[in-house]
Amino acid sequence: MANDKSHSSSNFATNRQARFDYTILNEYEAGLILTGTEIKSIRAGMINLRGSYARAIGNEVWLYGVHIASYENAGPNNHEPQRARKLLLHKKEVSEIKDKLAQKGLTLVPLRVYVKKRWVKIKLGLGRGKKKYDKRRTIIDRDREREASRAIKRGLE
Repeated sequence: MANDKSHSSSNFATNRQARFDYTILNEYEAGLILTGTEIKSIRAGMINLRGSYARAIGNEVWLYGVHIASYENAGPNNHEPQRARKLLLHKKEVSEIKDKLAQKGLTLVPLRVYVKKRWVKIKLGLGRGKKKYDKRRTIIDRDREREASRAIKRGLE
């Protein structure tokens, strides 16, 4: 069983803008309730997480703003590209998320969509929005790290 791909995890979409706009305090893994055409579109890589967020309503968590493109071969039975999708979490996690979202300034944003075994999962991040000066600091720090790694690489060659 050297080629067993059942335990591999392939990444379909990453929300890089979320890590720039928010300081991620906590991460959660959730399942998604999807239709068959949505699964096929995600596996084809036709998903966009930019501008999406999640909300706790009642005892459920819902995902808004995720665009999953229509599947070309579906015909008339296609899904709606941008609809609310229910997330599957444990009750304990839902109550924890609900309590934390009640605090001012915290948002639940999707970070990435991937497959775990054969199930499509989404990594959610509980984040606090960054101010403009925090974003500038992030850019400066990232540039410094890049320059340092380049200098080290030049020294080794």
